[in-house]
Amino acid sequence: MVVKTFMDMDQDSEDEKQQYLPLALHLASEFFLRNPNKDVRLLVACCLADIFRIYAPEAPYTSHDKLKDIFLFITRQLKGLEDTKSPQFNRYFYLLENLAWVKSYNICFELEDCNEIFIQLFRTLFSVINNSHNQKVQMHMLDLMSSIIMEGDGVTQELLDSILINLIPAHKVCKNLNKQAFDLAKVLLKRTVQTIEPCIANVLVLGKSSVSDLSEHVFDLIQELFAIDPHLLLSVMPQLEFKLKVAMMEKNVWLLFVFWLNSLALKTLIWLHKIVLFGSAFLGEYLKVRSHDPEEAIRHDVIVTIITAGKRDLSLVNDQLLGFVRERTLDKRWRVRKEAMMGLAQLYKKYCLHAEAGKDAAEKVSWIKDKLLHIYYQNSIDDKLLVEKIFAQYLVPHNLETEERMKCLYYLYASLDPNAVKALNEMWKCQNMLRSHVRELLDLHKQPTSEANSAAMFGKLMTIAKNLPDPGKAQDFVKKFNQVLGDDEKLRSQLELLISPTCSCKQADVCVREIARKLANPKQPTNPFLEMVKFLLERIAPVHIDSEAISALVKLMNKSIEGTADDEEEGVSPDTAIRAGLELLKVLSFTHPTSFHSAETYESLLQCLRMEDDKVAEAAIQIFRNTGHKIETDLPQIRSTLIPILHQKAKRGTPHQAKQAVHCIHAIFSNKEVQLAQIFEPLSRSLNADVPEQLITPLVSLGHISMLAPDQFASPMKSVVANFIVKDLLMNDRVQAIKLLVRWLLGMKNNQSKSANSTLRLLSAMLVSEGDLTEQKRISKSDMSRLRLAAGSAIMKLAQEPCYHEIITPEQFQLCALVINDECYQVRQIFAQKLHKALVKLLLPLEYMAIFALCAKDPVKERRAHARQCLLKNISIRREYIKQNPMANEKLLSLLPEYVVPYMIHLLAHDPDFTKPQDVDQLRDVKECLWFMLEVLMTKNENNSHAFMKKMAENIKLTRDAQSPDEPKANEKLYTVCDVALCVINSKSALCNADSPKDPVLPTKFFTQPEKDFCNDRNYISEETRVLLLTGKPKPTGVLGTVNKPLSATGRRPYIRTTGSETGSNISVNSELSSSAGNRSREQSSDISETGVSENDENPVRIISVTPAKTEPVKNKEINSDQATQGNSTERGKKRTATASGTENIHQKAEEKNADETGPSLAAKTRRGRPPKPEPQGTTAKNEETNKPPVRGRKRAAVSQESPGSLEAGNAKAPKQQDTAKKPAAAQRQIDLQR
Repeated sequence: MVVKTFMDMDQDSEDEKQQYLPLALHLASEFFLRNPNKDVRLLVACCLADIFRIYAPEAPYTSHDKLKDIFLFITRQLKGLEDTKSPQFNRYFYLLENLAWVKSYNICFELEDCNEIFIQLFRTLFSVINNSHNQKVQMHMLDLMSSIIMEGDGVTQELLDSILINLIPAHKVCKNLNKQAFDLAKVLLKRTVQTIEPCIANVLVLGKSSVSDLSEHVFDLIQELFAIDPHLLLSVMPQLEFKLKVAMMEKNVWLLFVFWLNSLALKTLIWLHKIVLFGSAFLGEYLKVRSHDPEEAIRHDVIVTIITAGKRDLSLVNDQLLGFVRERTLDKRWRVRKEAMMGLAQLYKKYCLHAEAGKDAAEKVSWIKDKLLHIYYQNSIDDKLLVEKIFAQYLVPHNLETEERMKCLYYLYASLDPNAVKALNEMWKCQNMLRSHVRELLDLHKQPTSEANSAAMFGKLMTIAKNLPDPGKAQDFVKKFNQVLGDDEKLRSQLELLISPTCSCKQADVCVREIARKLANPKQPTNPFLEMVKFLLERIAPVHIDSEAISALVKLMNKSIEGTADDEEEGVSPDTAIRAGLELLKVLSFTHPTSFHSAETYESLLQCLRMEDDKVAEAAIQIFRNTGHKIETDLPQIRSTLIPILHQKAKRGTPHQAKQAVHCIHAIFSNKEVQLAQIFEPLSRSLNADVPEQLITPLVSLGHISMLAPDQFASPMKSVVANFIVKDLLMNDRVQAIKLLVRWLLGMKNNQSKSANSTLRLLSAMLVSEGDLTEQKRISKSDMSRLRLAAGSAIMKLAQEPCYHEIITPEQFQLCALVINDECYQVRQIFAQKLHKALVKLLLPLEYMAIFALCAKDPVKERRAHARQCLLKNISIRREYIKQNPMANEKLLSLLPEYVVPYMIHLLAHDPDFTKPQDVDQLRDVKECLWFMLEVLMTKNENNSHAFMKKMAENIKLTRDAQSPDEPKANEKLYTVCDVALCVINSKSALCNADSPKDPVLPTKFFTQPEKDFCNDRNYISEETRVLLLTGKPKPTGVLGTVNKPLSATGRRPYIRTTGSETGSNISVNSELSSSAGNRSREQSSDISETGVSENDENPVRIISVTPAKTEPVKNKEINSDQATQGNSTERGKKRTATASGTENIHQKAEEKNADETGPSLAAKTRRGRPPKPEPQGTTAKNEETNKPPVRGRKRAAVSQESPGSLEAGNAKAPKQQDTAKKPAAAQRQIDLQR
């Protein structure tokens, strides 16, 4: 009754106020305030709340003590709000609502100890709030507390702590904290930020000066306060520098810098410009350590905060901080890598694409696009997919309008570095290949069901699964998707439209959404199957390129040609934009050829063909070749204009243009025989060896014509080869003549005329003669290098054709293999690249992979590393091919990587450096070459492959060398290499003693059939030698090459190293290799020539001079150890011998002993394939001083001190031996080049 009365009363009834005043005073007596019945206390509290409402703004209670008791009593009753299911909850809610609406607690401001009441109230409200409360309860609590904070004279530290404690992680303070209390505190601080902000400083003071109990949680509070509102931290900004210095060693000190760094307030930014200068240097090293923290979460948080700061204001994130993010893109953990990559992508889109902070900011992050695309080189499919997603969403957003999207792509492509361009091209290639796999899968659905069809479909599904995240799980999802495709014809038609060459970007977007809608399950919020299908659809959908996009690209290029484009504003020159635009179109012509088929596009390409830039014209021809299949029928006007241009390019264009023009005519015209004849006849009649500079283009055109149409031009081409190429041209050292011969043979694809035998003997003779067939020494060293490379590459090219591979003898194969150890660095480099390219496409027989074992002797670390990567790639591809193709099991001898072991053993047994089977140093070389290959093969023991390789080596010892079956020494060397291989396999694998899964088959071309009565249980290396090979002291000279151990070319004479006083005018051999043939390594060589230092850190400058000189620092430890003993070491060098085959006296065999070990009475070893030449005087005396095992090598080029720039001055070979009396006495400086 009393409660009801007070509830109905209002403030205007003065009479009732006076009437009920005694009752109001009576309700505040101790009897009611301390009543044991909680229902009575609740009713009294409600009455007291109404009394404060009725008598507002003055309370009927005048005693401060009484007021304090009343409000503490009311606060205690508010704890009943916790139980929302209580029958009395509505009364508790009424009490809260009344107090909040009237702001009754404001009366307490007059009390001296009001802070105690407020603290108790705040703690009570934060403790009772829970997830069962509705929005009204939370709002009344906020109103009640915010009125106290905002209308009071200030906020005491204890009251502020009662709010902030709810922001600290529960495990650090109180386990009973809940999310609702955190949210309530968060909203309260946002509402009262202006009042609270000046009071925050007392909490965030580090050290003993702090008056807050929460100072030990300062870093957690900073993080949360910044997330709530950066303005809460304004008052503590002046303390930042002090805190950075004091708290440098704290675990989370980096948060201080980064969170202040992100503040949006103007005052904060003013401070930050001062602090960034200090913080960048002060925190840089510490942040670097944190970014490498063992804890994944810490590394992740470093990335998140730096990126967040950068997105707020890029000027406050220096290059060092961005560098930390850049490093983490290669983190071992996917979560960290993903965060770093996505963060950088967001910065690029914000500051480069949208240019939100001007050109300076765009320039600061311009490296991001290259870095992100470089990640596509990583092996992880997750990395590749994320790069594709970033490209589609951030680098070139697919949701832009076509013109804007193509402009973005056009200038992006023009500004990428070469490696990023290759990565982008590879990305499009992979996507196009996946589209092809899906297309082939759909074609299989159209065929009748059969066992063969099911097997083919399964293989295709496995291939598609490998292009998706987590291939193991993806296999199940792809199988399920395939079942859905089989059952749903409409879904199949949508997918066919998506991968159709004519599908536009808009259609692709509709198809993806439609397929995803059909596969979605409303009852399953998270659908892994749908996510996997979306990954597949995103990879195959043409979201960037269609006919409209190609047209827009061509228009952009036309503007660049006309000079009306914004090239300079975009940071690229017009020439760069045009060339890059043509290269971009060329790449897209491979992946989207149908999109080019329009008269407008082809008219623009014809305009490019008429430009003076050779590269632009070449790219335009290649685009016509890739896309012009319908020009003849659909666009006759384009055809009539294109034909004379192609004829002109084939006759008088550059060699590359001529090649592309011939192939273009062959690809797109139906009357190609007539067109090619119109080119062939005038060119064949006009060949003239007296004008060599005009011969290259005709030879290229004739070679490609003979390869593309061998039957049509067989007779006239044979006449050209016999009457001009061999008779007039080859003796004058023309690389193009060799290429023409090879193309002619590749076109014929038969050896009925025995032309291939003659060509192989010719190529072998060229390798034996060091590239100088005439032996008249009229050819420069660089031209000789080119010819050696051309000869080795020609043998390798012919070996790709089965009919020619059969006639290549082991001797010719060995000559070809030794090119990878050529003295010239560029020859080794290019030959290795050609070898890898052919092997990785499975074009070359397996035996050619054994050539990489010789790379263990390469003196340049980078070349060895490259060879190892090539081996890894080749072995991986072959194993994968065997798994994916069941029919490959029938061809294991030519596909299984382990079968390279017998080829390698045979090749090393015939290595010209391996002359003494018992020489420990030579055996070390053999062991290093064997391990170079075996290390890669033995990384996994698939199908007990270790035992299989051991079995092969053991079986070889039961055969004879097919190359020299009756020669004891040749067989001894073969068995010795087998024993070294067995020694290595046994020492590196404990699994090799198991039974071999199958009996290996040895190639009969290299090994004879085992004889029944033949038993070979002899150990060809002693136990002592085994120990030395495995654990013995290292050789004084590094096996893998040192500064003084360069490689020699095939058939080279030895070059004797001389002292500084003996060194005469040694002219560089580095100069001309890349001049006329377009060798891409020329720039590196010329840099060395100008600076006078070596190309590689492993080959430093060696000063051999009478006067003191400073030696360049050396990184390779082997080189350091070798140089340390230079004073006591004698000259080293040994000729590289070579073998050739055939009936033209190319091959000669001779046994010899080394004069410096067996005495001067024995004859000097002859050059294989060439008659011995007398040794000049002085050499014998020098050899007598040298009592050191011979190693592969020849003298490197040297430069005089007077003319350090003379590295490119001449091409003559350095003198082999000269009388020291005739040499100048002036001091000379010798530079070891990468050769």
